[in-house]
Amino acid sequence: MSDHYPDAIVLLAHGSPDPDWIVPVEATAALMRAREPGTPVHTACLEHGRSLDEVATELAAAGLVRVAVIPMFLSPGGKHVKRDLPALVARVQQQHPALTLRLSPGAIGTDLPVLDALAGAALHRAGVDLP
Repeated sequence: MSDHYPDAIVLLAHGSPDPDWIVPVEATAALMRAREPGTPVHTACLEHGRSLDEVATELAAAGLVRVAVIPMFLSPGGKHVKRDLPALVARVQQQHPALTLRLSPGAIGTDLPVLDALAGAALHRAGVDLP
């Protein structure tokens, strides 16, 4: 694999005690695995789910090194994206020095393809016929 590609990807979400909450994040991971079968894609949660530390332990044990951590948050506002995620990734990085964790900046919800998909889905739910 090229040096500029990750060995693995972790989708880092908030989490919830409701098991239905993680379903779209897991579905996103499954779609990513189908598109890039050579790159392991995992999910982790800040709360109520597999932690980033647990996933990092598995990745390190598998001998993977370069890990892209993608915040699965819609808004860049709030303390999680601005403070909690960077602090968590830094702490996990210290605990797993064999890994190189790269936290994608901001929230995925600000990316134009995500905004476009949300707009299309909202129009569809509103009953607007799309071309």
